[in-house]
Amino acid sequence: MKQKDNDWKSRLGMVYSTNPDFVYENEEEPETPTLLPSAQRLRVTIERKNRGGKVVTVIKGFIGTETDLKALGKQLKTKCGTGGAVKDGEILIQGEWRERVIQLLKDEGYKDTK
Repeated sequence: MKQKDNDWKSRLGMVYSTNPDFVYENEEEPETPTLLPSAQRLRVTIERKNRGGKVVTVIKGFIGTETDLKALGKQLKTKCGTGGAVKDGEILIQGEWRERVIQLLKDEGYKDTK
């Protein structure tokens, strides 16, 4: 058994089993595999509402694992030279960087970025 499977916090509500063949099943959904950049359909928009008057560039529509989304977000933030966040399946970049982000995504092989 892997050490990760033996995490006691994930089994807090479980009753003890005497069955030697018992395997605890976690109810987590498996992550969807990351699509190739050419198969992704990303949307790049500018938002001002509910942000305290600040302008934010939002990239939506990424299909894949959370780690790949965070890596893409970090890459975009670094190349734009600004801050941002990755949450709720979206990449948020501080400032109005729509054209720059679209060009960066096209250079990485993403298409249909509008």
